[in-house]
Amino acid sequence: MAFLDQYTTMANPRRPVRQGRMSRDQTIDAFLEPGVLVRHPDQPGWGLGQVQSVDPPRVTVTFEDAGKQVIDARQIRLEYVGADPRDDGRGV
Repeated sequence: MAFLDQYTTMANPRRPVRQGRMSRDQTIDAFLEPGVLVRHPDQPGWGLGQVQSVDPPRVTVTFEDAGKQVIDARQIRLEYVGADPRDDGRGV
């Protein structure tokens, strides 16, 4: 039963959710904020992207090889690549 739990939503346990996708009842990942580096899981050819703005559920990202793209975070779960480039490493 636990295996199936990762593929179903809380709202409708019989409805499967594709891995790497967000269900409608999930929120946007907390790491998504301007400046964060990400990759699109279904578009590896787009290269590295930097989040420009977050207006839930839309996330605007500028990718190295695809330019500016608006991503629906309910449909695509962007992959976190690295620390926020504004972080100077000293910790707060």
